[in-house]
Amino acid sequence: MSNRLKEESSPYLLQHAENPVDWFPWGNEAFEKAEAEDKPVFLSVGYSTCHWCHVMARESFEDPETARILNRYFVCIKVDREERPDIDSVYMSVCQELTGSGGWPMSIFMTAQQQPFYAGTYFPPEARQGMIGFRELLLAIAGRWRDNRTGLLASAEQIVAQLSREEQGTGCPGTEELVRSAVRVLAGSFDRQYGGFGIAPKFPTPHNLLFLLLYARTGTSGEETGQLYRQVGKTLEQMRRGGIFDQIGFGFSRYSTDRYYLVPHFEKMLYDNALLIAAYAAAGKILSQPIFTDTAEKTAEYIRREMMGPAGEFYSAQDADSQGEEGSYYLWQKEEILQILGKERGRKFCRHFGITRQGNFQGKNIPNLLGGGEISDSFEEDLGRLYSYRRSRARLHLDDKVLTSWNSLMISALATLYRVTGKRRYRLEAERAQQFIEKNLVHGDILYVGWRHGARSVKGFLDDYAFYAAALISLYEVTAESGYLDRARQICRQAIYQFGDGDRGGYFLYGRENGKLITRPKETYDGALPCGNSVMAYCFVRLSQIDGEGEWQEEARRQTAFLAGEADRYPAGHCMSLAALLLQRHPPMKITAVLAGGDTREDILPRLPVCGEIRFLEGPGEQYRLFHGRTAYYVCRGHVCLPATDRIPDFSEIEA
Repeated sequence: MSNRLKEESSPYLLQHAENPVDWFPWGNEAFEKAEAEDKPVFLSVGYSTCHWCHVMARESFEDPETARILNRYFVCIKVDREERPDIDSVYMSVCQELTGSGGWPMSIFMTAQQQPFYAGTYFPPEARQGMIGFRELLLAIAGRWRDNRTGLLASAEQIVAQLSREEQGTGCPGTEELVRSAVRVLAGSFDRQYGGFGIAPKFPTPHNLLFLLLYARTGTSGEETGQLYRQVGKTLEQMRRGGIFDQIGFGFSRYSTDRYYLVPHFEKMLYDNALLIAAYAAAGKILSQPIFTDTAEKTAEYIRREMMGPAGEFYSAQDADSQGEEGSYYLWQKEEILQILGKERGRKFCRHFGITRQGNFQGKNIPNLLGGGEISDSFEEDLGRLYSYRRSRARLHLDDKVLTSWNSLMISALATLYRVTGKRRYRLEAERAQQFIEKNLVHGDILYVGWRHGARSVKGFLDDYAFYAAALISLYEVTAESGYLDRARQICRQAIYQFGDGDRGGYFLYGRENGKLITRPKETYDGALPCGNSVMAYCFVRLSQIDGEGEWQEEARRQTAFLAGEADRYPAGHCMSLAALLLQRHPPMKITAVLAGGDTREDILPRLPVCGEIRFLEGPGEQYRLFHGRTAYYVCRGHVCLPATDRIPDFSEIEA
């Protein structure tokens, strides 16, 4: 029997549409029912490619006895965290406040007035390893609701009061010392042997790597620059060699469960791969490492093959599980490879990619190059055969909803890759995705969170506006088409109107077009993704530098000052906002190239810097002329312009 989720478009909600649990989507109907029947609400938050969400679903939500308890004593609500980041953010704060940690599936118990009184993540069906069983927990909460509700409600009021306390910080001018503090913290946690920062699990956090690259280009000493480049290079190389990178079909998994980057959590997210494309492309250019550029291109190939829709849109994620087992789609036995490739070629492949009879994970193998094998295309044909074979296995679940924020990240990544390689297809793919957003996820200046099968979801949140404005600026920087810049200005003005917090500074996660929750978060911490406030700072800084004096300069000053006050508590958790501060203090170059006959922008782009505004002119004009009949370059930085030249300048000297 289907429940109310059958009418939803979210893949995650639809996964639960046939549960015996009487699920509601988030909305007034559920809370009105809870109030009318005097029941507490059970809120379950997850996403469609979440492994432990699947486990709890199989163990509890598909179990008739557990469903009977839930339906009798609770009103049950399912939420897709990717469609409703506002709900996820508010109640994840509750979970972290009550338990000291968070994650998905997130389990919240609350009143009909949305006030939470108990929280957790995954619960097993019966008690084990010190964890309470889910059925036992449900009956205990139902009993307390009946016999000691006063205590529960007092707990709920305390939690809401704690979360609702006013922001204490008022912002402060950003300082170079704040930036250096973040660099020192990251350096102190750097894993010299295996790359990355901190201990397992290791998340890629590519925006931290981009921050380090940017800092190294803005006037550090030669010794410090070398140290930063080694940290970034070691991390990127180790990830490229490890199992976190799919050596067969390309693309990156969500994170590494160990310090070596060998065993990943196998789900693949669009946002991770978009950010990693940008980081690898930028590092390939800055560090003169073609293998990093190649990694960015291979990751873009994966996205094109498996995550791109027919109109150029990008889907959200691929599951870690197939046939109920995490990672089984990606694992290999040595005999299997020998059979596909033949003994002679198969043995060479296995030696190169660390494939053994005993295996390196649960008796099977995750292909990797951690043993020191050369990163090259020498096994390209073999990889193609194994990829085709793997596609015949049980297919991975694809979350095919199209999210504005994550598609915007992919647009920015492709613009960066176009800039580094000069390959026109990346620009065209970025522009197609932008056109899809304008056609399907925008109404006037109002953005929507997502789209699936012709239907839009709820109106957008701060991240949607910030990431889309950044994508438009990225397109402008590589095309110089004013329409992208005009649209970025419109989107930023709408974000200011919807989400701005007036004199106190910063931007709320949800705005005037969204419904109200028990608190209104203002996220400033950069996690697996940079937060919307950080990206808004970046957009304001770049608009102020492109437009010159005016409204954006003041917005940039206010936003970077607000974020500097937040970052002072833990600078290394605010790398994207500190990158915006660095750009504000050290403006990137503006380059005008006047093309002579025979030269194209695609030929010249890979020889230009990876950051800054580039304009191409197809022949001379009144202000910009050829250099003795040859392509001329006009370079400006800050308030200083260099003489025109026909030779591409040494940009490393200009940037220092």
